[in-house]
Amino acid sequence: MAWKNQQQFIDALENAGELVRIKSYVNPKLEMAEITDRISKSGNGGKALLFENTGYDFPVLMNAYGSEKRMCMALGVEQLDDVAREIEDLFKLLAAPKEGILDKLKMLPKLSQFASWMPKVKKGKGECQEIVMEVPDITKLPVITCWPKDGGPFVTLPVIHTKDPHTHSRNVGMYRMQVFGPALTGMHWHKHKVSAKHFAEYKKLNKRMPIAVALGGDPVYAYSATAPLPENVDEYMLAGFLRKKNVELVKCISQPGVEVPADADFIIEGYVDPSDELIWEGPFGDHTGYYSLPDWYPRFHITAITHKKNAVYPATIVGIPPQEDAWLGKATERIFLAPIKMTMVPEIVDMDMPVEGVFHNLVITKIKKDYAGQGQKVMNAMWGAGQMMFNKILVLTASSPDPSKEDPPRESFKINEYVKLAQDVFKNLNPATDIYFSTGPMDVLDHSCSKLGFGGKMCIDGTAKQEEEIDDNYSILDPAGGLSEAFLQSKFPEIAAVNTSLLMKEIPCLLISVQKNRKGHIKELHEKIGSLTEMEGIKMILYVEHTVDAHDLATALWRFCNNLDPKRDHHLYKRATSNQQPVTSNQQP
Repeated sequence: MAWKNQQQFIDALENAGELVRIKSYVNPKLEMAEITDRISKSGNGGKALLFENTGYDFPVLMNAYGSEKRMCMALGVEQLDDVAREIEDLFKLLAAPKEGILDKLKMLPKLSQFASWMPKVKKGKGECQEIVMEVPDITKLPVITCWPKDGGPFVTLPVIHTKDPHTHSRNVGMYRMQVFGPALTGMHWHKHKVSAKHFAEYKKLNKRMPIAVALGGDPVYAYSATAPLPENVDEYMLAGFLRKKNVELVKCISQPGVEVPADADFIIEGYVDPSDELIWEGPFGDHTGYYSLPDWYPRFHITAITHKKNAVYPATIVGIPPQEDAWLGKATERIFLAPIKMTMVPEIVDMDMPVEGVFHNLVITKIKKDYAGQGQKVMNAMWGAGQMMFNKILVLTASSPDPSKEDPPRESFKINEYVKLAQDVFKNLNPATDIYFSTGPMDVLDHSCSKLGFGGKMCIDGTAKQEEEIDDNYSILDPAGGLSEAFLQSKFPEIAAVNTSLLMKEIPCLLISVQKNRKGHIKELHEKIGSLTEMEGIKMILYVEHTVDAHDLATALWRFCNNLDPKRDHHLYKRATSNQQPVTSNQQP
């Protein structure tokens, strides 16, 4: 379904009981973000919020994508998997052998429909250009400040349009924009992004780079800007596919080489000059739940601002999960499962990105396993697939080819049934042989890396092992019992808390918070803990700092994934008896 504009989407949210209008004055500086943060964590994502009294001429819409229902409404589907099935059917149609002219003719209606979804540039002005600011001034928009230590107000849902100076191919991305003045913002694109590559090409040509930023319009635009598409695929092709209608574009008024959605609420036009000095941008409370530190980024000079009548300013807040962006990530997880499966990793059955992993830190993949080493094959393929190169921890599990032949029969489970998943993974896991480490590109926002944008990765192969994969030097032991928080604290006073709840669920893993006071402390502690008889059968210990509540599993896992460089921070303890199960640990630096 194609939304006519953002206002139609707002009306639909309200009619569905998914929107709350806030008529009292709320300050865009910190107050809107604080309210939205609380609402997004209130259960099932809370409601979308329309702040009507902002102190500016425009209301502010927040948390519009912040639940599964609202994310589905934005994409015009009943369930996110509906899109995945449609994409999979399309791939199967295109890949199916065409034996005769009749088979090829049968494809024409589908191809014709696909062509009708391509973006189209129309003549004249768009709804987004109904009002033109005489003097462009972004400070007249209710740009929010999200967190107390942010460097200033940031545009947080910008749909940013750039073009390759040689091929003129369009890229649509989303990068935060810090407001520095009426006609100046930062442009926070990372070196891995296509827009940064466009900028590098303009720099070689010593030419100004035209840019346009859209805010609002059909909510599918903001999602498409975040989607991990191949470099030469126009994001508005995806938007057209999702809305089953092409995106109508109009030329900008001051940067006519760039086209923008006609139905957007706001358009901010301008340029980046490669000869400019960079600007010190940040800090910013980021989607990892931590502040990303300030750094040098390009200056975006604003040349025009246009907007529709009765425009609504859209914004989002990112930070400690769960937040609204979790549902944008969930949509990507479901929508792009089919392309990954159909083009790169055919053995994938399902994929899940838990919210505690903030997208890239933790990815769970279920595969259909048929031969030895298939887990490693999937690991290498996943880490080489687009934005999956930023993944830090990959957990593999496998569906059984024939459960009836297993003794005892294996219980089937959904990939997001985390207790059953963990039971299966740990049942099949030998920490000495089934955990793999590598290094590679990481998100530049990952503060745990020893070097910017480059760090360790870990794959936990929890698939049932083929005969060739089993190392006879080790045997799997059942937990010895006798472990408790009080027992470990009595022996090691630096231990603040021990979460043993997973042991009660037949998951041989501990989570321990420690008051670390010296370099190498965790490794020393792990050696001592691992030597205890009571540790037999425990396969993994996760260590976090003492300020973390180890009994709050979700928060502790979020902190653990954020602060870990797996290759640097893991310690494998091997007991003196060769047939006793090693205990592996992962600590936060």
